[in-house]
Amino acid sequence: MRAETEERAWPAVSRHTLARLAAGFAVGVALWFGFREAYERPLAAAAQPLLRAFERPQVTLLSAKGGEILVDRSDFSPGSPRPGLPADDLHFNFVLLTALFALQPHFFEGRSLLRLLGACGLLFLVHVLALVFQVESVYATRLGQWSAANYGPVARNIWAGGFHFYLIAGRFAAPFAIWWLLARKGFSGSRGSERSRGRKVSRSARP
Repeated sequence: MRAETEERAWPAVSRHTLARLAAGFAVGVALWFGFREAYERPLAAAAQPLLRAFERPQVTLLSAKGGEILVDRSDFSPGSPRPGLPADDLHFNFVLLTALFALQPHFFEGRSLLRLLGACGLLFLVHVLALVFQVESVYATRLGQWSAANYGPVARNIWAGGFHFYLIAGRFAAPFAIWWLLARKGFSGSRGSERSRGRKVSRSARP
C-alpha cells in the first residue's frame, strides 16, 4: 500500500518541479529582456579598471550602447573604427540561473530570495571577468600588426583561449556552479521535507 502511494505521488512531484523550473525560466527571460541594456552599463564600468590594470599607460575606455560593449582607446587614431562587442553572449545565462533557483521553495521570499540575490552578485563578477577576457582577446588577435607587436603567443593563447572557453562551456557551467554552492542545501532540505510529508500521507492512508 505504501509503495503504491509513493509511486502515484512521484509524477505529481515531477510535474510540480517542472512547473517551477518553467516559471523561473519565464521570470528570467522577462527580467533579462527588460533590463539587459541597463545591466551592460555597470558591467562595462566594472570591467574598465580591470583592463586598465594591465595597461601602461591606461588607455581603454568601455561604454555600452544598443546591446553592445563599445571598446575605445585614447591611443586609437580618430578615424579608426571602434570595436563593438555583442553583450548578449556574456550575460544571457542569467535566465538559466533564475530557472535553477526557482527549484527552491518560496522562490521570491525570505532565504530563497537572498540566495538568488547573492547568486546574481556572483554571476555579475563572472560577467565582468568574461568581458575582460573578451576585450583582451580582441586586442590580442583582431588588431593586425598592433596585436602582433603588443601580444606574444602565450598572451594570445591565454586571452583568446579563456574567452573561447567561456563561450563554449563557462557561460553554461557558471550558473550551475553558483546554484550548487548557494542553493543546494536549501533544495536538499525542501526535498527532504517533501519526502517527510509524503511518508506522513502514506501512513495516514493505511487502513
